[in-house]
Amino acid sequence: MTLKVIGAGFGRTGTLSLKLALEQLGFGPCYHLYEIRNRPELLAPWLAALEGARPDWDQVFNGYASQVDWPSSFYWQDLHAAFPEAKVILTLRDPDAWFASLRATIVPSVTIGSQHGDSAHARAVSDMVYRTIYHGLFQGRMTDRDFVLKVWRDHVDSVRRTVPPGQLLEFDVREGWGTLCAFLGAPVPAAPFPRTNSTEDFLNRKPYLRDRLTS
Repeated sequence: MTLKVIGAGFGRTGTLSLKLALEQLGFGPCYHLYEIRNRPELLAPWLAALEGARPDWDQVFNGYASQVDWPSSFYWQDLHAAFPEAKVILTLRDPDAWFASLRATIVPSVTIGSQHGDSAHARAVSDMVYRTIYHGLFQGRMTDRDFVLKVWRDHVDSVRRTVPPGQLLEFDVREGWGTLCAFLGAPVPAAPFPRTNSTEDFLNRKPYLRDRLTS
């Protein structure tokens, strides 16, 4: 199996909802950060990449038909080069809402979670995201709104410049099935489009995080 869909969107742009949607449409399994959380053996290549190793992308995504979310989308250009026939989905949302969500979820998750996660593996995953995204992508300035939004805008512009128009879908998950199914050539399911991983959902998955944020 090779990747048929590359998710180039940043975290907190509806990536978990998109994962579930892709799986319903037959483009699964879909690789998301939660795959790494649930399967400790998947962490190693991301740690190696932080040390400068070039991952074997075929091996990293062995058994997966699609990919969304960080840390994978941090390497979207490498994935586009490795899987040139794959369609690319760039998830988008209102910038102010996105930044607010980022500050309420990812920022505390990687800073607090790397020290207080509920298992050694959970702490290691949080630390990997902290190093890859908080420091690597956002240069340690993940609470600086203007800087973070510039990084995001630059990323969106880069995807638009790089991916051929017919191969790229800019997608707001609020659009639901129609746009996504037309892009992928898939029939529209009878089931509602997945809506999940709100800020409340995110914090409810991490009681240790909520406890420290409200104490």
